[in-house]
Amino acid sequence: TEMGVTHVVRGSDHVTNTATQIQIIEALGGSVPSFAHHSLLTGPQGEALSKRLGTLALRDLREAGVQPMALLSLMARLGSSDPVELRSELSELIDGFDINRFGAAPTKFDVEDLYPLTARHLQSLPLEAVKGHVDALGVPAEKQAAFWDMAKENITTLKDLAGWWELCRDGAEPLVADEDKDFIAEAMALLPEGPYDAESWGKWTAAVKEATGRKGKGLFMPLRKAVTGMERGPDMSALLALMENVRARG
Repeated sequence: TEMGVTHVVRGSDHVTNTATQIQIIEALGGSVPSFAHHSLLTGPQGEALSKRLGTLALRDLREAGVQPMALLSLMARLGSSDPVELRSELSELIDGFDINRFGAAPTKFDVEDLYPLTARHLQSLPLEAVKGHVDALGVPAEKQAAFWDMAKENITTLKDLAGWWELCRDGAEPLVADEDKDFIAEAMALLPEGPYDAESWGKWTAAVKEATGRKGKGLFMPLRKAVTGMERGPDMSALLALMENVRARG
């Protein structure tokens, strides 16, 4: 009472001691707060969550790149009848919170659920919100907006930014199938020296199509693999415009 506590919310394993605590508070002449008990969390297979499970410590989740709003969005609805929906502000979670909508049955918690929420949260952020991370990578100021627009759709956590900037700065080890070696050699001879811009990919692929007769996936996929070392990724127009080195040029 002296501390201004009006509500006590805790795990359902404390239900059995609530009556005793109410009696103690009344005996001391205090005002009894409202008690509520939520379901206990289990692991994804229904196993008990140990308090000593280090990977669930907040510092470990933070180190893994989990964004605060991703964790809060999950925990504010987990165990309730409301769906988990990503929110950008704490006030939005508070407005929709109702303890009466939480059940008593054990609720499964899977840390992997935090990563899609983190990715979606990052996609909604402007450059200003992550500028410190982008600065730390060494991305030139004039490229930062374009780099973030390209990368944010292709990361799970902010840690993934480093790999994308390394690709833009240093290029990638080309991934070239045996049957594409002659095609890639001809295509790379048509790639002009940088710097590149948003029009470079379209102009280059048009020239390669004209010279080789290739089109569609047979044209674009081998070029993507040769330039990025990957079979999938961002829009190549945006990515090539940021690249300072294309290793496949030889």
